[in-house]
Amino acid sequence: MNTTTDTREVLNLLDVGNSVAEFDQSLEKYFVENEAFNSLISDRADIIAGDKGTGKTAVYRILQKRYASLPELKGIEVLPGFNLSGSPIFQKLVQQEQLTEGQYSSLWKAYFLSLIGNWALGIVGEAVTPAFIKLENLLTDTGLRSADDKPATIFSKIINSIQRVFSPTSAEMEMSISETGVPIVIPRLHFGRNEEAPVKEIPHENSLNLLNDCLKELDVKVWVAMDRLDEAFQGFPDIEIPALRALLRTYLDLWEFDQFRLKLFVRRDLFRRIIGDGFVNLTHINARKKEIIWDEADLLNLLTRRIKDGEKFIEKISGNNSTDEQIFYQIFPPKVDQAERKPTTLNWIMSRIRDGNDVRPPRNLIDLVEMAREEQIRADARTPRTLEAERFLIASDAIKAAQVRLSAQRVEDTLMAEAGVETASRIDKFRGAKAEQNLASLSSMLGMADEDLNRAIRHLKEIGFLEEIRGRNTWKVPMLYREGLEVTQGKAFSNEAANEDDE
Repeated sequence: MNTTTDTREVLNLLDVGNSVAEFDQSLEKYFVENEAFNSLISDRADIIAGDKGTGKTAVYRILQKRYASLPELKGIEVLPGFNLSGSPIFQKLVQQEQLTEGQYSSLWKAYFLSLIGNWALGIVGEAVTPAFIKLENLLTDTGLRSADDKPATIFSKIINSIQRVFSPTSAEMEMSISETGVPIVIPRLHFGRNEEAPVKEIPHENSLNLLNDCLKELDVKVWVAMDRLDEAFQGFPDIEIPALRALLRTYLDLWEFDQFRLKLFVRRDLFRRIIGDGFVNLTHINARKKEIIWDEADLLNLLTRRIKDGEKFIEKISGNNSTDEQIFYQIFPPKVDQAERKPTTLNWIMSRIRDGNDVRPPRNLIDLVEMAREEQIRADARTPRTLEAERFLIASDAIKAAQVRLSAQRVEDTLMAEAGVETASRIDKFRGAKAEQNLASLSSMLGMADEDLNRAIRHLKEIGFLEEIRGRNTWKVPMLYREGLEVTQGKAFSNEAANEDDE
């Protein structure tokens, strides 16, 4: 190693990429083909479930980029069923009159019919076969024909049609959205320009069978991929749950058609809310659902793939032939805390990026490493170091400072941002408290008792804020959230073992 190389110069070459898949330009280079991805492309899974930051959007983006070259997906076209950036197109539904679950299902079917149908018509150009002529006439008659097959355009047509149903200027007959046919049913309603809309209702089975026949003529199968469902109706639970339950119902209904399929990417906590206390044919859904799970080896490999992508950095640390673990420990010290019984740095980090459900999102690891790099660069600006004189690039103090930053960020952008007012208020009551709590201390802190308290504890466990300590009837706040809430180690209900180390 060059004895005159400043460590800041080397750290400036260390690039672990962006933790948010939408903003990561190099995602494809170091994407880990996990079991969820492999199950998806082999058509063993239709629903990819994972917690925030575990890589659902990364799986979607790689699917979208690679599907044309993957032998498993020969003859399959993947269409996005959502907009990749900006406000989710489905948020337009919250501005409309609330519908029944059956009506939402009808709306979803009309959306997929229009999305796939307009794409197929765009492929063939002029409709020349009887099936395609019927498809074009169907979409035209129901107001769903569009020269632009982008999801935002198609969904806007659906919304505009709903507005016409609910906001006519005059009407000879009242009629709402049907649950059995294409939902844009406008029987002789008159609007501002004296337009008279035709009476038109086509059963879903007929219209979707026609679409299936057209795709057979094209000799192509279509997957419609749906991501960002957690953002679609955020803040509107009265619409979110029936609309997304209807989407699952629609997914099951579409299984009878062999030429098109829905592929859904959904947060695990949202999925639990959708199914609620029960869902008809849930076993069928679970049989086609794959959860994204990351173990320690997967996370280390993901991190080192990103590090190795920086050829100049690897060259500087002479890491070309090093294993994942060797590269990690060329960057970090063996331990963060030097006492004999303290964990290795890798284990220390893994314990601090996990939530109460033992979920360790790659996003947390990537952000922690990037924050540690920034902290070390600042420290080296104050007290310069040379590469030759150091056994590792990032010291313990920088890692600890990064963990404090990560905790504060996750409290803000994960817990508080998504918890809702009531849950956020409960979480805030833990600020400055002890990490370990029992029923009595939680009752006192939250001002709740009996079933209300048990319900609140269950919810805090579900979102990963509390972790139950088996056999003790106590709960603790995971280390990921402690610094951000100034939660201190120890028990709230006793001075006994107040300084007990829970690593």
